[in-house]
Amino acid sequence: MRYICLIYNSTDTDGTLTPDETNELIKAHFAFDEELLRDGIMIHSDALETPDKATVLRVRNNTLSATDGPYVETKEYLAGFYVIEAPDVATAREIAGRIPSARFGAVELRPVRILTQPD
Repeated sequence: MRYICLIYNSTDTDGTLTPDETNELIKAHFAFDEELLRDGIMIHSDALETPDKATVLRVRNNTLSATDGPYVETKEYLAGFYVIEAPDVATAREIAGRIPSARFGAVELRPVRILTQPD
């Protein structure tokens, strides 16, 4: 089964890591990526830019509107993600719990719903 691991950073801890701590966290993510790739678990992972670089798009009455971020006040924001393949939720939890950023923020684990084309 496919799962997405959404990594949330806290605005309370942003900027509190030293440059060395930040570099160690990045190295830990690259090592974790290599482990997941080697084990055939990872489908994809990426970091995301901060909310101030986001744009929210909405279509209402066939009109597109765009709002530049950050668009809501929040204590946590989506900072990155992993898409993984795991046989069950227990295994997916174990994998998601090893994501290095979980030590500083939060990781939301959610099953991916595979949609099929209706007849």
